[in-house]
Amino acid sequence: MFQVVFAATAATIVSGAMAERTKFTGYILYSIFVSALIYPVFGSWAWGSLLNGSGWLEGFGFIDFAGSTVVHSVGGWAALAGAIVLGPRLGKYTKDGKIKPIMGHNIPLAALGVFILWLGWFGFNPGSTTTADTSIAMIFVNTNLAAAAGAVLAMIVSWVKFGKPEVGMSLNGALAGLVGITAGCANVTPSSAIIIGAAAGIIVVFSVMFFDKIRVDDPVGAISVHGVCGAWGTLAAGIFNIGGTSASIIGVQLLGIAACFIWTFPTAFVMFKLIDKTIGLRVSPEEELEGLDLAEHGGIAYPDFGVSTHGGISSISGPPSSGLPSYVGSASPATQS
Repeated sequence: MFQVVFAATAATIVSGAMAERTKFTGYILYSIFVSALIYPVFGSWAWGSLLNGSGWLEGFGFIDFAGSTVVHSVGGWAALAGAIVLGPRLGKYTKDGKIKPIMGHNIPLAALGVFILWLGWFGFNPGSTTTADTSIAMIFVNTNLAAAAGAVLAMIVSWVKFGKPEVGMSLNGALAGLVGITAGCANVTPSSAIIIGAAAGIIVVFSVMFFDKIRVDDPVGAISVHGVCGAWGTLAAGIFNIGGTSASIIGVQLLGIAACFIWTFPTAFVMFKLIDKTIGLRVSPEEELEGLDLAEHGGIAYPDFGVSTHGGISSISGPPSSGLPSYVGSASPATQS
């Protein structure tokens, strides 16, 4: 039951990068495929000894204690495939190539989600020992330090880069630190955990900006938080290995990172293409403007906000976003996992 939640996590990571424009039937179908094929295959390569086997990566000594690659990068690279196949949300990019902010609707709720995840990670990482002894103490400490360092560094970098300590980036920095320490939480020192988390907090800011620049619309920054920072955390587990590092250890970590991408991204891309060509993956433009709460589920989460059409121009009622920097709203916290 502990491990099955990891499979679910890999699938739900994908939902964040595909938010606000995906059919619910498509969501169900890809979730089945990710949790039944994509995640278990790579999981068996890295964690095969957990159930009647021994994965080939595991045999090489691949270090991924709680799943920076097995869980998070699998979800992140599948999310990248899904976002590419879907295309950006309506109005996200202008014809002249500029990025238009689409604001998150509730930053306090997003912050609550991050802190719930932060608490949950104390089950995610220490729980991967599958025992209750004193070994979990350092894992707890490493997990918390990395998250804190990620939040602080993402805040500082966004402050320097954009002139404001941007909230969404800061929250995603905490998640980036958590993802980054997941692979090495049991085999690095607390001081190394701070470095790993701090680096993840820096990486996530520039990664979010990069994917926006190449017009991959990821509403919550899931690709950056989980895919990119998962890869960093896996590499860092080898670099900061408490038992010493070597070229062979680094090589195995890089091999695992590459194997994850080579297996996950193309497989997920084909999966999403097949879904798109059969039952359909994306809602209609009208449904997207109306909002998926109503179009897909027959409910209205926020009845005071709706879509109005005047003179053929559709607009979302609510606070205007004009004059905001392009980075604002580019990636609300990746709380979907």
